[in-house]
Amino acid sequence: MWKNVEHIGIAVKDLKHVNEVYTRLFGQPPYKLESVASEQVDTSFFKVGETKIEFLSANGEDSAIAKFIEKRGEGIHHIAFEVEDIHHELKRLQEDGFQFTKPEVFKGADNKLVCFVHPKSANGVLVELCQEIK
Repeated sequence: MWKNVEHIGIAVKDLKHVNEVYTRLFGQPPYKLESVASEQVDTSFFKVGETKIEFLSANGEDSAIAKFIEKRGEGIHHIAFEVEDIHHELKRLQEDGFQFTKPEVFKGADNKLVCFVHPKSANGVLVELCQEIK
């Protein structure tokens, strides 16, 4: 079962600058800064009401974020949905013909298990499924 929009991911070149701008804009600093070594990405999370915004910047040339920015520039990278059982949803969607960027669930930022539906399967939108690690 899909529960809600968990966050919106935005790819940026300069995370420090973005954090300064959005701290001023929202009137509060990010609630979390985190590096995800396996994805070569640094992240910051802001929360406004119930809405979370994740800013992502590459910390390696081979990062998917670096490639995204090179190809498309800064901007919305993905939309994430919280699900009850990520392994069930991955299997269900794979059986229904959806392609994924990786064929398995992996640990992402913000204490989440994640997987990504490839944009080719979702009309050009990178869709993240996430489930909190208990």
